[in-house]
Amino acid sequence: MSEQRITETPADAQPDIRDVVRQTIQEFVQAEQRKAEPAYKAELHEERKRRESLEGRLNQLAEENRKARAMADEADRNSQIRSELQRLGVAKVELAFRAVKDDIVRAEDGRLQARGPEGKTLQDYLTSFVQENPELLPARIPGGSGAQPPARNVQQGISGGVEMDKIKPGMSKDENDRVRQEIARLASQMLRGG
Repeated sequence: MSEQRITETPADAQPDIRDVVRQTIQEFVQAEQRKAEPAYKAELHEERKRRESLEGRLNQLAEENRKARAMADEADRNSQIRSELQRLGVAKVELAFRAVKDDIVRAEDGRLQARGPEGKTLQDYLTSFVQENPELLPARIPGGSGAQPPARNVQQGISGGVEMDKIKPGMSKDENDRVRQEIARLASQMLRGG
């Protein structure tokens, strides 16, 4: 009998236990990942929706903030124009304001100035506007056709017979009340312009 030598080939070789354990663990991990994948995808989808919602709200708040700043800037601009018109003595402030409000803009440095290449300051522009439109200023001479002379009968005594000379300390309560009523009547009459 001839001696046969049996050699092991890699196909015939017994698998290494480490390789088997490693392969089994990898298969287990892959199976767990496949099970958890739908949950991860759902969670990612929810997270994406939340992020998009927050980004939308942030954009909305930024727009509201921009609008609020623009409104505050507009209110400040209008206030400055009106106060400068009042300082210049304009009697018809609202009329003058409506006439000039579109001509005044805010410069890059934040100051108010007139539109146009010359860029006059707010004060210079409004001063020249008021000089060009003196009808916006109060009348220099009160009166005119139909105007009534001011009431001069305060000292002479009016309907109630109150005379300035008779008003003095120590008057009776009735006389005091009558003088107060007459003064109140005259004051209201003067305020009404009659």
